[in-house]
Amino acid sequence: MISSPSQALPLSSGAASDLFDQSTLGTLAQRLVEAARRAGADAADAVAVRGVSQGVEVRDGRVEESERSEGDDVGLRVLVGRRQAVVSTNDVSGDGIARLAERAVAMARVAPDDKYVGLADPALLAKDFPNLDLLDPEIPSTAELERRACEAEAAGLAVKGVTKSGGGSASTGIGGMVLVTSTGFHGSYLRSSQSISMTAISGEGTGMERDYDYTVAPHASDLASPESVGRRAGERTVARANPRKVETCKVPVVFDPRVAGSIVGHLVGAVNGASIARKTSFLKDRLGQQLFAKNIRIVDDPLRVRGLRSQTFDAEGVKVRKLAIIDEGVLTSWLLDSATARELGLVTTGHAHRGVSSSPSPGSYNLHLEAGEATPAELMADIRQGFYVTDLIGSGVNGVTGDYSRGASGFWIENGEITYAVSEVTIAGHLLDIFKSVVPANDLEFRYAVNAPTLRIEGLTLGGR
Repeated sequence: MISSPSQALPLSSGAASDLFDQSTLGTLAQRLVEAARRAGADAADAVAVRGVSQGVEVRDGRVEESERSEGDDVGLRVLVGRRQAVVSTNDVSGDGIARLAERAVAMARVAPDDKYVGLADPALLAKDFPNLDLLDPEIPSTAELERRACEAEAAGLAVKGVTKSGGGSASTGIGGMVLVTSTGFHGSYLRSSQSISMTAISGEGTGMERDYDYTVAPHASDLASPESVGRRAGERTVARANPRKVETCKVPVVFDPRVAGSIVGHLVGAVNGASIARKTSFLKDRLGQQLFAKNIRIVDDPLRVRGLRSQTFDAEGVKVRKLAIIDEGVLTSWLLDSATARELGLVTTGHAHRGVSSSPSPGSYNLHLEAGEATPAELMADIRQGFYVTDLIGSGVNGVTGDYSRGASGFWIENGEITYAVSEVTIAGHLLDIFKSVVPANDLEFRYAVNAPTLRIEGLTLGGR
């Protein structure tokens, strides 16, 4: 755990208090909506987004780069009949609000008709906003970020076999949004994020290998220590030394938790309502069908306390809720915003996301695949020959057909034991077959925005030499 209050900027200081105060942004968004209605919009909503970040990168104990960015941006969406336009700016000084609203309405009037656009149903809007503890009241100073990065790097370099550093880094940031709609919704959220990472290198010349580790959380107290981050990066790097090639074969493949979340990500991409409406998903006809074994449950939880992507309302103001996308192996729902829901004849699931320059579109929050009962060792115990994946390369997944092919590296499994390092292979199959054969271990941890335990998948083709 990290605890360095002497190196932090407390909430009570003027700078931090101003940063955490979104009242000015709320007033600005309200004025934009009112200006849009005066300019002739039938309906409107406005988002004001705050983003502040600071990061430090070190190499060989010295700061290589230190960056800070800070800014507020606003976006206005207007509707004239069934026509919609979105405009954005970071400057509304003088008469900028009125001019922005007039421009948006003029654009909407010449936009094509879209029978699915519109604000969210007022009956679905959030009315209460539970405290999800998303904001760390202490902002680490540049000196504290440098300390974390240097300690992570030093710990990685101390691992026997590590020959050089690929760099250590630490960052902090605050992001949030205010949303105001002409239907009376006014909501805001603000969340912090802090991270530490380290990349280590072993070997020399063409025999070099590298690996990394990182930790990220809204609160500093939930971060892994810099020392543990650096040590894991070093140990992972050394373990990859002298990798071998393997013959092409079909074997069980075990996904390390660091990459197991990618399987969840492929599912969620395929159940995005926009892909379903466009009929570009291989799951477009699979709603209500059994895709996984009955013990598999995949959950999206926007209300997780201290979650990396937690929030109490979506980008249209709709109340969010915990949703089991896969329950007892069955696909239960698409991820929908209001427009895609109307197009599909359904009701939004509260998954609208939006930037200041775009209209809402569906997206996920905090995803996880629930743990199974077996330990990772038990999951591998009967594997005579197999592959343990620790790193994936490229994005060779076809969301239309479900075909799966990705570059990978990791370790060979022999008689249930992880043995030598393996690199330069591909793993291939079809996502429907992959989903059917997923078996989870019991080692689920909530470290990322998408989390899964160790996963075993049968019958993938391993492309080697």
